[in-house]
Amino acid sequence: MTLPQIALGAFLALLATFLFSGKRRGFLLFTFSLLALFALQPALPIRYFDFWLPTLALGLVMGLWAGITPLETVLSKENLLSAAWAATLLLLLGLTRIIFPNPFLTASLAPRMQYIFLALVILALGIFLSSRVRAPRQMAQAGTLALVLLLIVLKSPQLSLWSAQLLRVLNGQSAETASSFDLRWLGFSYIAFRLIHTLQDHIKGRLPSVSLQEYITYLFFYPALSAGPIDRVERFVKDLRAPFHLAEIDWVFITRRMTLGLFKKFILADSLALIALSPANAAQVTRAPWAWILLYAYALQIYFDFSGYTDLALGVARLAGIQLPENFNQPYLKPNLTQFWNSWHMSLTQWLRAYVFNPLTRALRGTSLPVWSIILLTQLVSMTLIGLWHGVTLNFLIWGLWHGLGLFLHNRWQDAFRVRVTAWAGTPARQALLAVSGAVFTFQYVALGWIWFVLPTPQTALAFLFRLFGAA
Repeated sequence: MTLPQIALGAFLALLATFLFSGKRRGFLLFTFSLLALFALQPALPIRYFDFWLPTLALGLVMGLWAGITPLETVLSKENLLSAAWAATLLLLLGLTRIIFPNPFLTASLAPRMQYIFLALVILALGIFLSSRVRAPRQMAQAGTLALVLLLIVLKSPQLSLWSAQLLRVLNGQSAETASSFDLRWLGFSYIAFRLIHTLQDHIKGRLPSVSLQEYITYLFFYPALSAGPIDRVERFVKDLRAPFHLAEIDWVFITRRMTLGLFKKFILADSLALIALSPANAAQVTRAPWAWILLYAYALQIYFDFSGYTDLALGVARLAGIQLPENFNQPYLKPNLTQFWNSWHMSLTQWLRAYVFNPLTRALRGTSLPVWSIILLTQLVSMTLIGLWHGVTLNFLIWGLWHGLGLFLHNRWQDAFRVRVTAWAGTPARQALLAVSGAVFTFQYVALGWIWFVLPTPQTALAFLFRLFGAA
């Protein structure tokens, strides 16, 4: 997000709080989040797709909601009015093509009105058919599988390229200039994980009853749309439903978080980006000392960039009375890799723990596998999924395995030496030495892992790794 977008987001959140509380505040946040879904979507080379991808996201969300919600609830007056308002906003976005000479609220000109009308008819038909499904559990399972497959297509460079080529041909454009970056779907990774959370909780009977307006606001809440954090629907809706007035705004918290976020993102992160490790910078460095500088600069840059955005998201959300979960807690100061992952991108880690690690651990405990192998397998699977969530490439796979193996080794070391280490660290000086040395070692391990994260191929990553130690 740019500085003007952040300022506008903060103003809109404050406006919603200033004008209304309760349900009417929720209506404004619903409207702003839908508009942000289109306004923040970057321009795409496939004609009109910066309009159709947000529309598809909206249709997907509404269809899945209708499929897991009782029919009488779907057809309630409140939900029908919310669906009608969403359709009205789509039509108004289409009208901007006629009213304004340049794109307004969309990255490029909106499609012609007849195509938007057709899309609304298809959307209404899809929601109607979804609401008629008599097996909501199976609907939730099918929806989860579809989301996973869609993520695989979007995150896999080759599958994304083939999809872009096909869409270009169907759109009457040349497929020769297609690339895997043609389908940059704003925030879909986070939208998909929020959807999977609600679908899985529905299967387990833990999903609270939410209206269409609440569900869409939760999925597309604009401060957290593009980079999280991944909130839980029951916690989010509790804040959304609670009355919130201008006098209740915690200005100290908001000022501190937004000032810190702006400083991290636009001063520290953007400055470090000039010297941080990248494919271009890695190709120009030949000496080990400079290679280490690039690596450490990237480790700091990715932290300040991501945590800075989170600070801004938390600050803007708090203006609207929504307390998003924390996502970072000084991860580079943690004394071991387990605590690092309990402090880095915490909402993602907690999501994986709830929906992958814990269920897999419970399933494997019923087998004859030794405990150490269960720990190894669950750590590797969880961290591999985190790696592939960033991209279905060999380098992201290696990055995930790097951390999965590191977590397993820490677990085994802790079990073997916990008693001895505790006995040794009997004085404050020794405890401090243990904490500092652990933090230094953990930071070093994480920093080396970033090589696989930022460089595009195993060959370039290995070459840079050898360069760090003067071997290339």
